[in-house]
Amino acid sequence: MSIIIAIDGPAAAGKGTLGQRLEEHFKLAKLDTGLLYRATGFKVLSQGGDPEDAQVAEAAARALDPADLSNPDLRTDEAAQAASKVSAIPGVRAALLDFQHNFAKNPPNLADGSPANGAILDGRDIGTTVCPNAEVKLFVTASTEIRAKRRFKELQERGLEAIYARVLDDMKERDARDSSRSASPLMAADDALLLDTSDMDADQAFAAAFDFITAKNLF
Repeated sequence: MSIIIAIDGPAAAGKGTLGQRLEEHFKLAKLDTGLLYRATGFKVLSQGGDPEDAQVAEAAARALDPADLSNPDLRTDEAAQAASKVSAIPGVRAALLDFQHNFAKNPPNLADGSPANGAILDGRDIGTTVCPNAEVKLFVTASTEIRAKRRFKELQERGLEAIYARVLDDMKERDARDSSRSASPLMAADDALLLDTSDMDADQAFAAAFDFITAKNLF
């Protein structure tokens, strides 16, 4: 049986760190679906286009190559903002949905060549839209201020200039856009475990998720 774990939540809530630890522990194939949208948005920007132009954005999504996901520039805040804009376009979401469905149903082998026990996908609509039948659903969140501080620190550690007030404003804008879009808005699935990491470290978040998963006797 191939298990699917869906992790959703806003930016800088801790989805990536938690997903990586669960991936390694349960031997799962992991897809950061946000990279699909970042790659689409970045492709539009690199071509001089507007990420909010539906026709241009959808064409970029359909032309996406798996190799595009390894571009380090996708980790920039510019790419993140572009991702939030293209993700609000129904045509873009439709173009990338097949990729995500296929990954979830047919997870690739692990790095050592062994078969994965399943797939773990993190994003903003995995448990509600992409994989509504996932065996495990987690919704990871934290206060906007805490998340902005985390992102600000991350940018500084990467040697990038950042102003906290601007990071906070950008995050509020992105949250509003992600939660209010008509196409698959950011929201927790009814059967998801809600993990508020505002006062949690990575170990505590992992422990809570681990207990929730193991209680289901899936592995």
